[in-house]
Amino acid sequence: MDYHKVDIQGFEAELPILPLPSGIKIAFFNLHGDSEMTEHCAKKLAPYLSDCDVLLTAESKGLQLAHCTARELKQRFYAVARKSKKLYMQDGIDIVIESSITTGKEQHLYLSKHDADLIKGKKVGIVDDVVSTGASLNGLERLVKEAGGIVHKKAFVLAEADAAERKDIIYLAQIPIFL
Repeated sequence: MDYHKVDIQGFEAELPILPLPSGIKIAFFNLHGDSEMTEHCAKKLAPYLSDCDVLLTAESKGLQLAHCTARELKQRFYAVARKSKKLYMQDGIDIVIESSITTGKEQHLYLSKHDADLIKGKKVGIVDDVVSTGASLNGLERLVKEAGGIVHKKAFVLAEADAAERKDIIYLAQIPIFL
């Protein structure tokens, strides 16, 4: 297997290069199970998000990052957009997002009433592991707006390919797409 080495502001990571159904290959970034890398990334992102009232992430790889970042910011709660509707989410917000390069299919994002109330009227920091095409980010932004919050910052560990050219996001390092 081939790997792509990336320096995430002082943390070296070797990311496996994996093929997608579309034929391109990506450097696969996975925070699951790596507490040291997650803690490092959260500590690096937290200062950029210090003026946000609350954080929002999408499950699943953003969960531990948002948790650690919220802890760094001394924020007890953070909001989570789910990819499947849970029983307790009957009165929440449901949006459809366009297919992304990684999933290749339509997805839903669900926000519980509790989390919608948490971000209503607040400056929201969207935090996640990787931004690529922006499809998931657009969905998260729509959730914030529908819940009555204000998208204040958008922060990621990695920006993939052209996403690194965006001026409206914060990221710690960039990675390419392999053709």
